[in-house]
Amino acid sequence: MSKILFIQTSFLGDVILSTALMEKWNQYYPNDSLDVLIRKGNEAVFKNNPKINSLIIWDKTKDKYKNLIQVLIKIRERKYDKVFNLQRFASTGLLTVLSGSKEKIGFDKNPLSLFYSVKVAHQISATQFIHETQRNQKLIEAYTDSNAARPKVYTVEENKTKIESLTKKPYLVIAPASVWFTKQYPKEKWISFLSGLHSNKAVYFIGSKNDGRLCGQIIAEVGLKNSNLEMHNLCGELSIQESAELMKHAVMNYVNDSGPLHIASSVNAPVAAIFCSTVTEFGFGPLSDIQHIIQLNEKLYCRPCGLHGYKACPEKHFKCALQIDDLQLLDVLPS
Repeated sequence: MSKILFIQTSFLGDVILSTALMEKWNQYYPNDSLDVLIRKGNEAVFKNNPKINSLIIWDKTKDKYKNLIQVLIKIRERKYDKVFNLQRFASTGLLTVLSGSKEKIGFDKNPLSLFYSVKVAHQISATQFIHETQRNQKLIEAYTDSNAARPKVYTVEENKTKIESLTKKPYLVIAPASVWFTKQYPKEKWISFLSGLHSNKAVYFIGSKNDGRLCGQIIAEVGLKNSNLEMHNLCGELSIQESAELMKHAVMNYVNDSGPLHIASSVNAPVAAIFCSTVTEFGFGPLSDIQHIIQLNEKLYCRPCGLHGYKACPEKHFKCALQIDDLQLLDVLPS
């Protein structure tokens, strides 16, 4: 049995996608002990996951570098046989290099990759498509094969029971928020879409507690124009596993290029993913069997404007979002 550490200290969506590596590794080496280093706040992704032995948590919110030293001490104490670093930043590169592991594997874009045992080319562009799970798979390809597994969030019976009352009639799930403004379909566009939706299906809004205000505003505005539409604000009320279970049974899930998109992929839920300033060629599109990409059909000179999005449209017009037609969202809804 080998002891393996995977390092992914990024945000929710990236962490969910990283679970594909653990799924694949377990297929080949079911007796290995798998640990994961993540940032504090993403622990819930691995709840109920039978493939993971333990988590190492790095609190970046306070005393970041003091906590980094504590994390390094834990890593060295555990004497890993292999460390796989999915990150391209110096801090995790340092953890990898000083881990004491027999093998240190990571991407060549990490500034400390010179000291890795194995460095793997990291390729991302707006024209050459490779999904993030496939990109990450290259880190373990020499030990497994070239085919990426599907990311996985594990739900249990308790999660199903929590949402049982919500699933008694057909419903849609909408996750309207994003950390980045240019990745977020605008509030007025959600209002326009839902105001024209004539359906007997319930609509559930999901997201963090902080997203509740946005969802409440959308519900209030839509209610004035489409009073027959049943809507519920569930922001902050569901765990990741409960959200996943809710999404799994939805008629359709409408999401941005953000975390809920990858939750949908992790349970193979039907999804309509709205891409505003970003493009699927970056590699963060849906993996579900039933999937729809909603984006502006017209080519814009400024799109994509960046990999992660911005706090405001650099060109100040935000055409990539505002010119998406309501019919594009309505047309993917099963009758």
